[in-house]
Amino acid sequence: MKIGITCYPTYGGSGVIATELGKALADRDHQVHFISYGIPMRLTQLKENIFYHEVEISNYPLFEFPLYDLALTSKMVEVCKYEKLDILHVHYAIPHSISAMLAQQIINNNGEKLKFTTTLHGTDITLVGLEPSFLPLVKYSIERSDGVTAVSQFLKDKTLIHYKIKKEIDVIPNFVDTEMYRPKEDCVFKSHFAPKGEKVLVHISNFRPVKRVPDVIRIFNEVNKKIPTKLILAGDGPDRSECERLSRELGLKEDVYFLGKQEAVVDILNASDLFIMPSQSESFGLSALEAMACGLPTVTTSIGGLPELVVHSETGFIAEIGDISRMARYAIDLLTNESKYKQFSSKARERAVKCFNLDKIVKMYEDHYQKVLNV
Repeated sequence: MKIGITCYPTYGGSGVIATELGKALADRDHQVHFISYGIPMRLTQLKENIFYHEVEISNYPLFEFPLYDLALTSKMVEVCKYEKLDILHVHYAIPHSISAMLAQQIINNNGEKLKFTTTLHGTDITLVGLEPSFLPLVKYSIERSDGVTAVSQFLKDKTLIHYKIKKEIDVIPNFVDTEMYRPKEDCVFKSHFAPKGEKVLVHISNFRPVKRVPDVIRIFNEVNKKIPTKLILAGDGPDRSECERLSRELGLKEDVYFLGKQEAVVDILNASDLFIMPSQSESFGLSALEAMACGLPTVTTSIGGLPELVVHSETGFIAEIGDISRMARYAIDLLTNESKYKQFSSKARERAVKCFNLDKIVKMYEDHYQKVLNV
């Protein structure tokens, strides 16, 4: 099968999943064509049946802003026509599904046939898509998609309710390569972050306000008062400066590591003991899944798709948004009870392997493609 994939190539969950999906499909002998303005961050190795097509944006004095959505449409038409793609898979509704819809109309108007499917990842529906200026476009592009998937039941329900559409949406959760993301007993980085054997908390995100990264520091502050701990913060974004200021204000500067954007996620997780995700909106929680695959229990909020991922009192703990004291108590409970920690760690890894492993989820996407093509 020849599959076109369009995603944001940046450091974010939708782009990571789209890229890992493309790589996995290529390993299954599909031909994959990425169409985007940049090479996806996770596309770091050459594969004979993966191709990249850059969307070139022309700047004319007449236009005040770059016309990316139209340039993307043109590139989609070109790739679909000359590479004879079977299906176009776009990740994140804005503007990808709209560009795909226009590309389909152009191609089909010329007597050829193109089908496209849209994967909804979260903020394209729960935040951006609900802007009054975007809502009609997003609603129409979803309705016109030949197939639609959502990364959680929560996101599917939100889409159907907010957009008032009658559209079949397949829930296909995010996945993790459990052969790559796995516990490593001999992690050499652990002693670097915790030279005196301290316990290590970790958070990985894009540091947007919705991730509530300052709450991570406040949780860590409470835990650090009870037991010797260190905190790793990986990623970058608009809230990083505020988080650095807060860590200095609380006297934690020597105990908090700001690593910035990192590709060595497996090493970071294996140097840690507990994953913290206090988000106020999370349609799935890919970083938490990657942590679970590495055997880390998680402490998260009870929002969005997180309760579909984390089993409370089994693979981690779930608390209400902003309940810093409770999340800190959960963290202290796990980090001071070795037998309980080992049980949670084992269950976290087991759930990741059983429910969210790469082979299982990629097969669901292959079945979805066949269903869309057969309609």
